[in-house]
Amino acid sequence: MNPVKHVAIIMDGNGRWGIKHKQSRNAGHRAGLKTVQVVINQCIKQKIKFLTLYTFSTENWKRPDKEIIFLFNLLETFLKKKINKLIEKDIKLNFLGELDKLPVNLQKLIKLSEKKTKNKQLLQINIALNYGSEIELINTIKKIIKKKIKVNKENIDLNLYTKNIPNPDLLIRTGDTRRLSNFLLWQLAYTEIFFEKKLWPDFNLQDFQKVLSDFKKIKRNFGAI
Repeated sequence: MNPVKHVAIIMDGNGRWGIKHKQSRNAGHRAGLKTVQVVINQCIKQKIKFLTLYTFSTENWKRPDKEIIFLFNLLETFLKKKINKLIEKDIKLNFLGELDKLPVNLQKLIKLSEKKTKNKQLLQINIALNYGSEIELINTIKKIIKKKIKVNKENIDLNLYTKNIPNPDLLIRTGDTRRLSNFLLWQLAYTEIFFEKKLWPDFNLQDFQKVLSDFKKIKRNFGAI
């Protein structure tokens, strides 16, 4: 039976869910937070140590300004209202991406949230925000060149945004879309991938449990026989 240390999720389908149910993409983003809470609670119950959530990609800047502002405000509200609860639950927050390009107020809140939770150990939630794997790899190579060290797998691993974080054991993408969308391309080399038809707000506890159960049954050879 395969142990699960790290789950990564592309939370796709919020906007489509919102249009379908509330005639508003933003309503879908708000509804998706409930699913996030379900997954966090189950990770704690299953003793999963790392959860990485694809929250906002470097390509998402192409969306309407109103939607982008709503997404950032939604995250700010979540951090302000939930930070004490996360601390109580022994949860560490870690942000991945080009954070210096985000609104200043959000940058400050991110730094404060990371500082307040830095010593928490039960679960680490990595929030991929203004994240793109191609940019991550370019920045990693630049760091290696600047440090004048050898370009090899070990040094690439140590200079990624995800340094000191084990690669995901499994990736879940909801929304009935079968692509990685510039997410953790290096880190997913041997990750088991589960594409789910349900939109993210409809993804429930039973769905998550089934993915974890199916993953544990997979024979993982990592290139061997």
